[in-house]
Amino acid sequence: MSSHFLSLSRRIRKTHFTDRVIENGVKGFTVYNHMLLPTYFESVEDDYHHLKREVQIWDVSCERQVEIEGKDSFKLLKIITPRNLEKLAENKCLYVPLVNSKGFMINDPVIVKISNYKFWISIADSDVLLWIDGIVSSLNLDVKVTEPDISPLAIQGPKSELLASKLFGSKITNLKLFDIENFDFDGEKLLIAKSGYSKQGGYEIYVNGPKIAIKLWDALFEEGKEFNVRAGCPNLIERIEGGLLSYGNDMTIENTPYECGLGKFLQEKIPNQCISARVLNSDKIRNPKKIIKSISINYKEKIYCESVWKVVDEKNETVGQVTSGAFSPDFDKIVALGMINKDCANNENRLFTLINGKKYLTHIHEKPFI
Repeated sequence: MSSHFLSLSRRIRKTHFTDRVIENGVKGFTVYNHMLLPTYFESVEDDYHHLKREVQIWDVSCERQVEIEGKDSFKLLKIITPRNLEKLAENKCLYVPLVNSKGFMINDPVIVKISNYKFWISIADSDVLLWIDGIVSSLNLDVKVTEPDISPLAIQGPKSELLASKLFGSKITNLKLFDIENFDFDGEKLLIAKSGYSKQGGYEIYVNGPKIAIKLWDALFEEGKEFNVRAGCPNLIERIEGGLLSYGNDMTIENTPYECGLGKFLQEKIPNQCISARVLNSDKIRNPKKIIKSISINYKEKIYCESVWKVVDEKNETVGQVTSGAFSPDFDKIVALGMINKDCANNENRLFTLINGKKYLTHIHEKPFI
């Protein structure tokens, strides 16, 4: 993968865990929501194998929280997302598409209900706070919009439940996917969700400020010694295998939720209070010409998709593009995600991906690899 030095400043923020991440041998960072996000430690491949076998601790503080508080906070949420929020409870968080007035994706966060008048929007990589603040100002809503000092720390991997229960008690094993509850640690209450940006299972801990952050990191590593715990980070290969989309890579503000395969998270008829209702209720938008798919490419060498790869048909006409791709050691080929013309998104068509000027046979998959 490409690697270049970052010049740090107040515009690119360290996290409460950055010093520990460096001590654990991080070899690469990227910038996500104006903060440092580790990209690999041993190597992308070694991290991948360890993640699928053991347990890792991830500094994902870059998943910033946009806090909205006030009597109009729930009204605001129903304006910015076409998802039905009736299941949003204080013990349940929800994955939601955020859309603008034209029906295009702004972000795909997780929403956490703190109380009836206070919510956290745990965002992917885009300036959601500024967008929401603009909506609040223009509609004169009774809502305060801030970024609290909340830093998510993830436990991911097949042994994550063993580690979490050792530190937080067996009660944590009762959590189902996207359940969220308070747990005691060092005299404080920590919100912990059964969630994370991998398909290996795990938890995300919403850490309150710097005082508790290092204590928690050190405790997880001390308790995790018997489980071969390591520092880790979202892994490119594993997240592609799991079909986990990356905002800014696989979907952008130029895409609708339906193009991104997120229609299942939208209401059948989106109410008028949602800013995108008129657009997203139209048959044209609901039947997109292109859609994100899991893709495999018959290419046997280690490589990463660092810029878009074209997908072409037998006539050499462009029918889509690969937006994320990497060689998978477990599947012995490139696994990928990409936006493909809908009428070509089946294996009745012979498709090829252009990599370094050569064409490689490409297959479209209905489901993710894992």
